[in-house]
Amino acid sequence: MADAPETPRPPRKAGRPTSAKRAKGPKTARAKAAKTDAVAASPPLEAPKSGPIPETRPSDAMPATFPSAEHQGMLETLSVNLAKAAMTAQAALAEAAMAQAGRAAPGALPSADPMNIAPAMTEVMTGLAARPEKLFAAQADLFGRYMDLWSTTTRRMAGEAVEAAKPTDKRFKDPAWSENPAFEAIKSSYLITADWMNGLVSGVEGVDPRTKRRAEFFTKLLTDAFSPANFLASNPAALKALAETNGESLVKGMQNFAEDMERGRGKLKISQADYGRFVVGENVATAPGQVVWRDDLFELIQYDAVTDKQRAVPLLIFPPWINKFYILDLQPANSMIRWLSAQGFTVFVCSWVNPDVDKAAYGFDEYLRKGIYAAVSKVMEQTGSARINTVGYCIGGTLLGAALAHMAQTGVQPVSSATFFAAQHDFHEAGDLLLFTDEHWLSEIEQQMDAAGGVLPGAAMADTFNALRANDLIWSFFVSNYLMGKAPPVFDLLFWNADQTRMPKKLHLDYLRQMYGRNALTQGQFVIGGETVDLSKVTIPLYFQASREDHIAPMNSVYRSAQAFRGADVTYTLAGSGHIAGVVNAPDANKYNHWINDDLPDSLADWQAGAVEHPGSWWTHWATWLHEKSGDWIPARDPAKGPLPALEPAPGSYVKVKS
Repeated sequence: MADAPETPRPPRKAGRPTSAKRAKGPKTARAKAAKTDAVAASPPLEAPKSGPIPETRPSDAMPATFPSAEHQGMLETLSVNLAKAAMTAQAALAEAAMAQAGRAAPGALPSADPMNIAPAMTEVMTGLAARPEKLFAAQADLFGRYMDLWSTTTRRMAGEAVEAAKPTDKRFKDPAWSENPAFEAIKSSYLITADWMNGLVSGVEGVDPRTKRRAEFFTKLLTDAFSPANFLASNPAALKALAETNGESLVKGMQNFAEDMERGRGKLKISQADYGRFVVGENVATAPGQVVWRDDLFELIQYDAVTDKQRAVPLLIFPPWINKFYILDLQPANSMIRWLSAQGFTVFVCSWVNPDVDKAAYGFDEYLRKGIYAAVSKVMEQTGSARINTVGYCIGGTLLGAALAHMAQTGVQPVSSATFFAAQHDFHEAGDLLLFTDEHWLSEIEQQMDAAGGVLPGAAMADTFNALRANDLIWSFFVSNYLMGKAPPVFDLLFWNADQTRMPKKLHLDYLRQMYGRNALTQGQFVIGGETVDLSKVTIPLYFQASREDHIAPMNSVYRSAQAFRGADVTYTLAGSGHIAGVVNAPDANKYNHWINDDLPDSLADWQAGAVEHPGSWWTHWATWLHEKSGDWIPARDPAKGPLPALEPAPGSYVKVKS
């Protein structure tokens, strides 16, 4: 800190050594040699030639600047810990290199540009070169910003009180980034340059919009990666931890790094949570119920009644097969499944299998017939109800929407209503995931699936989703786990986020090509179950939920999807937060808000202009809508007493299979 030189600094808290043995143990051979060399290089001591020998006192026995024994011990501990951290990192990297080499095909070389960014950047640079006046203006703007920064930094260094801007970027929340003039200058210089680079790319003209969006995305990835917060030497919080622990923080960080490299089998797999603290069926996914049906594609779970009476029409939930269903049943306090049961609904969930290579040839037809139709049939058989209500979450909603159109096409309609959580059917504005669906990228994915025997490993999708929010899901953990040496947090949602599933080759490639690539479902070109389906033929009531900050299913994309069901009575509701927290937002938490508008005008902007904001969760609004579609009250159903035999308690076996 350099704010007030005249004010004495408080003594720095001494760090604790890694162990008593390390602090007091014998010096290494290298340390002994260094000490011997230092003594040999010193000039010989001579007695005074004349005059009395001065009297010495104990306090004068050594110069004031000579480190005390305690400080010597701390320096030795710091040196040992820095060496240990370096050795740990080097060993982990060496093992990773050997593991990668062992898995590589003979003679194979890694792709120099797996994300195919070079053509996009070339086109953007060509566009910039075609407008030199804009480039000169941008350079002048950058120079002006740096002149302002240098002026402000000089004044602060001179002791002038210059108020720093309040931090809005979570990466720079530590007070040292603003209080220390040097770190303030480093931070501001980075933010100026990053903002300039991103603005330069986004402002280019005459470039295909998707190409420009690809360049924007990867430019931001690059600038995020080079944040000074991501480097030990330029992160004041990490340096403080290093000093206060005599290097223990870095040792622990490198141990975390080595463990993550080992867990990724030679590829860095950053831990986002303390995975050992959660067990599916013990402290997550604990809502009571029974598995009442199982085939090779899914387990059907019926949950216990909470109320004496339930609605006659049961509710069947289709979660995404990219993730596991227990995002809807993490803890009792935020479990949507428990909450719906408490509202008097008979809740069923389709728990998809974590597919292995035997499912490589499964596509939309199999997930329609053996998934949607089979689950609907079994719920009707178990409850005796001729109609059911359904929910589709994310990609599960995409499949459900296609299935509803297939039912309308074939004249079979056992579904009374459908609700979609963050689900897309129109992919024209599907967000940054569109960047990963060109043929070059799909070819890379196909190679990964072929190498894995016909399935996409769960880690591959995790890497893609993490890249969409790199600062939150990559760099924040990189800093915390490795530079600061902290243990990963005990966080159920991040535990679930890392519990990814595999995906069959045919289904995944068809999904990316047909939906993201061709937008076939809303173009009347999607064939499923032998039928070319038309969403406008669906006439049952539909409820669409979107979230304002959703980067997977952007709110405008969900709005366009709602409009694609032109023949249905559609309700659209907008929630706060993102793809997960916007959906899983229990009313008791009293978090975020939601917006309601009974109309569905031509654009989302018009819808928002007429929407009314309401506090808290959207669940209560949806439950009111759902009750109206769920028939009379009947005596509560017992999963163990239905026509289908209870096979095992919830959450079943499929959800516990790891990728």
